[in-house]
Amino acid sequence: MSRIGFAPVSVPSGVTVTINGQNVEVKGPKGTLNTDIPAPIAVAQEGDEIIVSRPDDHRKNRSLHGLSRSLVNNMVVGVTEGYTTKMEIFGVGYRVQLKGKDLEFSLGYSHPILIKADEGITFAVDGNTKFSISGIDKQKVGQIAANIRGLRKDDPYKGKGIRYEGEQVRRKVGKTGK
Repeated sequence: MSRIGFAPVSVPSGVTVTINGQNVEVKGPKGTLNTDIPAPIAVAQEGDEIIVSRPDDHRKNRSLHGLSRSLVNNMVVGVTEGYTTKMEIFGVGYRVQLKGKDLEFSLGYSHPILIKADEGITFAVDGNTKFSISGIDKQKVGQIAANIRGLRKDDPYKGKGIRYEGEQVRRKVGKTGK
């Protein structure tokens, strides 16, 4: 990640960045995000670019350098464009529907499963088997998508379950009878 850290983060028009010690706050048309950068890493704004620097080349500082730059870049992209993860459900009787702002899943269990929308997260349903998760925080969108996928992981034998759109699941051959 050390080479990524040297690339400056460009700040588009309409986005304001406030740096207060180790805290970086990014405001844009879609909302506001802030994060704390790890201690040895320094963040500075020069014109319309954000420069992330490290004090020395210790192994930990090199890895934190790239991480910090990626976190700042993800915040800038989040408040300007946002993030969307599309998912699909496979299986007979498996479906999803929107209940207010929340998602309700029927996944073959004896009860429906309700996933509540966190602050800054929106759900959209396309048909009974496709849905998307949108928000400005990349980490939160990805974590909710992973939690939903964990409700009914893909079965390699039957191909049933929840998966990311375009994800290829390697199918296995079942047992052969005698």
